[in-house]
Amino acid sequence: MGDTRRVVDGEERSTIRPLRPAVPPDGAARPAPVPRPRPAPAPTAAGRAATTSESATTTAPTPTEAAGAGPEESGPEGSGPAEAGRRRRVPFAHAVRGPAHRRLAGGAARAVRDWSRRPSGRTTLPGLFLLALVAVTAVAGALLVPAVVRKPQPVAAEATATSSVNGVPEGGVVPGATGAPSGVPGATDLATATAPPGAGQPTGPIVGLTPASRPADALAGWAQQVSQKTDIPVIAMQAYGYAELVLGQTHRSCQLSWTTLAAIGYVESRHGSANGASLGPDGVARPEIVGDPLDGQGGRARILDTDQGRLDHDTVYDRALGPMQFIPSTWQEIGADADNDGVKNPHDIDDAALAAGQYLCKGGRNMTIPNDWWTAILSYNDVRRYAQDVFNKADEYGRLSRTNRT
Repeated sequence: MGDTRRVVDGEERSTIRPLRPAVPPDGAARPAPVPRPRPAPAPTAAGRAATTSESATTTAPTPTEAAGAGPEESGPEGSGPAEAGRRRRVPFAHAVRGPAHRRLAGGAARAVRDWSRRPSGRTTLPGLFLLALVAVTAVAGALLVPAVVRKPQPVAAEATATSSVNGVPEGGVVPGATGAPSGVPGATDLATATAPPGAGQPTGPIVGLTPASRPADALAGWAQQVSQKTDIPVIAMQAYGYAELVLGQTHRSCQLSWTTLAAIGYVESRHGSANGASLGPDGVARPEIVGDPLDGQGGRARILDTDQGRLDHDTVYDRALGPMQFIPSTWQEIGADADNDGVKNPHDIDDAALAAGQYLCKGGRNMTIPNDWWTAILSYNDVRRYAQDVFNKADEYGRLSRTNRT
């Protein structure tokens, strides 16, 4: 407080002037001025370490403080009890609002809920759920359908879905496994022949064989000997042996034996003699061997026409063709020209035998492995009885060809 003096009526009087405003007459306490905070100096490395240590030991705020009410603070000394009841808020926003990602998730959920209650949401939301259901169904279908879809239609005509088999019959053996010849059997020098040019099919007589109008005629001597032991016609025997020789040079890992091809030829058409036909010197069966229509009757598969009747002369259903009984769609895929006459003819046993061998060797099969052998035969005709008949006949030909029968 200050002391001032003035003269009143000739007397000097002193007046005391307060240094701060007096308390209002109503007795209400005025708020104490809060000093402005000064910016803190940048902490040093030691200060930061101390702060970290101190913050690690600080206790969590009480619920009252977390709600925004700070501890009591009194005004300056002598300000009276009225200043003691005033509180200030301490901003603990992080203690009440939670992490940012949770706030975002909650806001998104509320926005979706509010949108779903609007007319546009009620119309669009079911469509989104339906779209998600369709997507899930499509993914499940892509995974499950290939596992249950039936295998592609086999080559032979009489395949039926009800006769299909899984597994390997006869204990998983290969016909002639006890000593069947691994190459073209007989006392010949064909093992030294070199591969023909081209990618998998002959384009002329194999080097090392005697030139002939029909390449398979070069095997006439060997075929004559084996024919006497097996009762396989010489023309057919030449076709089976020549197909094995070509495949041995163009599909080395397949190791297909002529005995398997001969067994298929026997089961399918009795080596080109079905329906009164016979093989000519050129290997062509005359008249043409054409099977019954594949109309789904009599245990036959149902296959609608795929060649406009060009090969089987039937514009409604497909029919099996030739000595090896190819259906038109398979022949168009795998047909061969083994006699180099410029025509892939399913009625020519030379072409048909080589095409059958190439079909059996598809997918890198090794025909000396039991599972590969049975899988190949069942792909030709997915019928257990058929596969067993081929096995039995191939095994018989393997045994007969090693005898001394003349």
